[in-house]
Amino acid sequence: MRKLEFVKMHGCGNDYIYVVADRTAPADPGLLAQRLSDRRFGIGGDGLIMLCHSASADVRMEMYNADGSRGEMCGNGIRCVARLYYEISGGRKNPVAVETDCGIKTIELSLTDGRVAAATVDMGEPILDGRQIPAAHDGRVVNHALEVDGRVWKITAVSMGNPHCVVFVDDDSIFGLDDSEFARLGRPFEHHPFFPRRVNTEFILPLARNRLRMRVWERGSGETLACGTGACASLVAAALTERADRRATVELRGGNLDIEWRDRGAGANHVFMTGDAIEVFRGEVEVGDHELVAAGGRS
Repeated sequence: MRKLEFVKMHGCGNDYIYVVADRTAPADPGLLAQRLSDRRFGIGGDGLIMLCHSASADVRMEMYNADGSRGEMCGNGIRCVARLYYEISGGRKNPVAVETDCGIKTIELSLTDGRVAAATVDMGEPILDGRQIPAAHDGRVVNHALEVDGRVWKITAVSMGNPHCVVFVDDDSIFGLDDSEFARLGRPFEHHPFFPRRVNTEFILPLARNRLRMRVWERGSGETLACGTGACASLVAAALTERADRRATVELRGGNLDIEWRDRGAGANHVFMTGDAIEVFRGEVEVGDHELVAAGGRS
């Protein structure tokens, strides 16, 4: 048996197990993510995120959902990656450039007494073309009628490097559903054939022009306390449907995120997300000798 060091971190309650894969790395990260993410028999988390060597940025982020599937991007996770890299590198870089499966993202860290207090991520431009999201529709998917499990919903689809289906609700009843009831609602969206690579689904109650309330079902993880890319997609969808301004606070079950879809100046048309990046604890877990390989040695 061997020891694998990890750091448990969360952004707004969206928690992951972080592994610095600079010398050794999991041989099968997806399989390990399933085992370690279990909240009763593992460490517990929404998935596994690895910090890997990058030839084009300061660090590369590789993420795996709790079901072992690969994720392209995680808005809450990337803030934690930037904080962890900043700390283990001795605070040499700020902002931090993080390579992801959907491009390089830049994270500006806010420091208080030398410690990271918050992080702002340039999430890039939202993808609005249906085929690129991807969804089974040409052009923008805005207020589109979609039948899901026998009920017709009006949806707006946005990609922030990963696909999102945003549903606006008129009251807070969806926030009162228990876990099993919400799962019965969210799971059919995730696996709907309209979204060929599955989809994250955000249910949004507009509270004001600058405030949205959100409950989210994430593909591969189920309900989570927060979804950073989902908060960004929801603000874009709210602006497109004239339910909110281009800057708003999104209230999630795990905390708040400040989102801006910039319309002018530096970063025009980019979405910026600001939120926390919290370390919970550090530890090590026993893994089999075969479960670790030299970094870069995975097939």
